[in-house]
Amino acid sequence: MLNNIQVKCEIFQEDDLYVGICPELNVSSFGETIEEAKASLREALMAFLEECEEMNTLQEVLQEAGFIRENNVWLPRKPVVSELMAIA
Repeated sequence: MLNNIQVKCEIFQEDDLYVGICPELNVSSFGETIEEAKASLREALMAFLEECEEMNTLQEVLQEAGFIRENNVWLPRKPVVSELMAIA
């Protein structure tokens, strides 16, 4: 089932490193390049999801994170609006 999950990947630069984050599952990793950060994040996600699958909690974890299953694929929730908001 792990190959039927789509996640968002966000990459940020922090000093000399790139940090990859999957915000829905609260998983992150890093690398010295953008591609390394993506690969490292993919590995971290695979380890997390495999552990969930071994514990028989994968479906529950995905549902609690807002994922929806469509056509046998788990998709992250889609916001109606996504914007930056200033808080003063």
